[in-house]
Amino acid sequence: MLIGVPKEIKNHEYRVGLTPASVRELTAHGHQVLVQTDAGTAIDLTDAQYVAAGAEMVATAAEIFARAEMIVKVKEPQPVECAMLRPGQILYTYLHLAPDPEQTKALVKSGAICIAYETITGPGGGLPLLAPMSEVAGRMAVQAGATYLEKAHGGRGLLLGGVPGVQPGHVAIIGAGVVGTNALQMAVGLGARVTVLDKNVDRLRQLDLVFGNRISTIYSTASAIEEAVLDADLVVGGVLVPGAAAPKLVTRAHVARMKKGAVLVDVAIDQGGCFETSHATTHAEPVYMVDGVVHYCVANMPGAVARTSTFALNNATIGHALALAEKGWKQALKDNPHLLHGLNVCQGQVTYEAVAHDLGYEFVDPAGLLG
Repeated sequence: MLIGVPKEIKNHEYRVGLTPASVRELTAHGHQVLVQTDAGTAIDLTDAQYVAAGAEMVATAAEIFARAEMIVKVKEPQPVECAMLRPGQILYTYLHLAPDPEQTKALVKSGAICIAYETITGPGGGLPLLAPMSEVAGRMAVQAGATYLEKAHGGRGLLLGGVPGVQPGHVAIIGAGVVGTNALQMAVGLGARVTVLDKNVDRLRQLDLVFGNRISTIYSTASAIEEAVLDADLVVGGVLVPGAAAPKLVTRAHVARMKKGAVLVDVAIDQGGCFETSHATTHAEPVYMVDGVVHYCVANMPGAVARTSTFALNNATIGHALALAEKGWKQALKDNPHLLHGLNVCQGQVTYEAVAHDLGYEFVDPAGLLG
């Protein structure tokens, strides 16, 4: 198969779809890989490294989209990229379609086979291609929150861990999945007072066994969320409904009553956000204020630590990329029901039920398209 890797063009996005090591895996199996010039230069992955791994360097994204049978990216295609997709071409990347009707419309129009990292499942449950970026984003959420609690950045002027004789800050984490667990690890490490909320009591029990009295575990209800948010200095939103828009768990009324200079970090923003006052921001302008509360809602948080993120992501994505290249998309999806769950749009049809439901499309069972 001829596989193409364009340079990412989203604001401050420096990750790259394939590392030189991943290219070598594909070329060693007889596949050809096109990589856009300077695709990985920003994170010290040079064109020479790609050539040594067997890639052909190509000057423009247009040529890659025109030639490649499969496009491997990191972030969802931007409008100019959607316009270059063609019927039958495989797109393998993060999509996050539920809160993005324009992208969904463009992908349906393209006729491409669009496989989303974030809905591919794993044999033991979970979302293994989303997990590495959730780990990064969860850890970054506390870093970012600590920074924006500084007075110069609009925050309360508070050191999360406090100092001897001074009370530490309070971090409320909504969601005890991968994001929430990594956020609480960072918050506990800094010495903050941590409350984590979730509806899965078994998960809360597991966290209690690990962290003991260093954290408070609370069953998530509307009342519990309200109480935690109003007391918190930093709130991390790590809620996920696979493939669907995130529920709005923190309301505008909650935000109006929060401490002035408190910080909200909405890691669920790729799926529309779990705070009612959230809207997506970029690394160029990461924050805004609502009712005196700092909102950090960057839609590609792991892009800030792009080298770490690229290697972590490739560890998770290369296996399926190789399967798609070796077998073609139909056979690869027939053979692996977990990969089949990643098929969101196929040949003009919406094939992921949560996306179809949220955006008003007819859901088409993907199994019926495999022949």
